[in-house]
Amino acid sequence: MEKSIFISYFSTPLTFLVGFVVLPLVCYFLCRWLLPKRWGRKAGIVLACILIGLFSYSLTFGFEQLEVRHVVYESADLPEAFDGYRIVQFSDLHLGSFKNHRGDYIPRMVDSILAQKGDMIVFTGDIQNIWPSETLPYSKELSRLHAPDGVYSILGNHDYDVYQDCDEETKKANCLLTEKYERDLGWDLLMNEHRIIRRGADSLVLAGMENRGNVTGMPRLGNVGMSVQGVDTTSFMVMLQHDPSAWRRSILGGCHAQLTLSGHTHGMQFGIFGWSPLALKEDEWGGFVYEGPRALFVTTGVGGLIPLRLGMPGEIVVITLKKK
Repeated sequence: MEKSIFISYFSTPLTFLVGFVVLPLVCYFLCRWLLPKRWGRKAGIVLACILIGLFSYSLTFGFEQLEVRHVVYESADLPEAFDGYRIVQFSDLHLGSFKNHRGDYIPRMVDSILAQKGDMIVFTGDIQNIWPSETLPYSKELSRLHAPDGVYSILGNHDYDVYQDCDEETKKANCLLTEKYERDLGWDLLMNEHRIIRRGADSLVLAGMENRGNVTGMPRLGNVGMSVQGVDTTSFMVMLQHDPSAWRRSILGGCHAQLTLSGHTHGMQFGIFGWSPLALKEDEWGGFVYEGPRALFVTTGVGGLIPLRLGMPGEIVVITLKKK
């Protein structure tokens, strides 16, 4: 079995094993080894119980938390007619993780997105874990999403065939089903394409790339040139790309997009006062990153392949564009 398929199928049970058994036992025996004999056993039991409690919380209340985050992006290139324009972004649904439980989460998320009254709604990839059919139980709810300028989406790495343990013909058919089910929601799926949003004589370009990952085995179908073909280089552009690592690798040098919106990282689904250990490895894991006046915004998403979150709640992001 390929590594990516193995991870997709067994990540959740392995996480349960580590969270409920391995880590508590390791902490217990470390305390017994490092602390004085009369305190080590008691401290180990207490610490192991705390870890089990935190892990249980992350699987229940932690994963069900949902917040709305408001951010502002200022640019001198923004046309006057789009000053105050609101883009509502959500990402990384991983609908397979909601199977048979947490029945109110998706309706609550949709209600929260609609309540923001955005001019546009964008979804930045990973609607599923493995199979296209994971979308179907939530189609009615997700199709309620609407905005004056439309609902747009792109594909994430989980929306392709890399996690499916089946023959190549079935993989291709499943990829087409994923695209179909997303379009059936009424979303405008951008596959290395762009759309032009107009306000009188002014306009804004929304471009959407396919996934362009930097890890071996991940989809690398994103094509900047195709996405912006024919776009006026003086225009204001928002680029959608699931994997934030593509910003420096492909987008900054490949087009003039002033703002790029991504997801993918989930903020590791673990944080301490808004900081994730992922920051030790990557700069582009959550929030804004700037290169001169150009910016990347990475949302930590609303779901996850492994259904747990601790200190890193699911988030809906409202990006307000301001004329600088």
